[in-house]
Amino acid sequence: QVQLVESGGGLVPPGGSLRLSCAASGSIFRMYTMAWYRQAPGKQRELVASITGGGSTDYGDSVKGRFTISRDNTWTSVTAYLQMNGLKFEDTAVYYCYASRATNVYWGQGTQVTVSS
Repeated sequence: QVQLVESGGGLVPPGGSLRLSCAASGSIFRMYTMAWYRQAPGKQRELVASITGGGSTDYGDSVKGRFTISRDNTWTSVTAYLQMNGLKFEDTAVYYCYASRATNVYWGQGTQVTVSS
């Protein structure tokens, strides 16, 4: 069974940093695009950042210059990271890991990030 396991969420003050991790078991994920989405209460889910199997990245406008996505491919698994710096109140949301290739799409269970003083 395919699983995306997220970790690293929590409570952080404005201006602080967090690092999210998403572990995907299975070598097939080396070819998958990995991404992070987020959903705040009352809002639609939005793309935060994505990274292809070849390492090309893309970011949502609201996080450019503050967040960095990366990935670590091994023979048996892939881990995607989201380094979040300069966090703002409006970054508060549930963050979801996402993996896709062609018609195959997988979602993680979500991890809460709360920015509060």
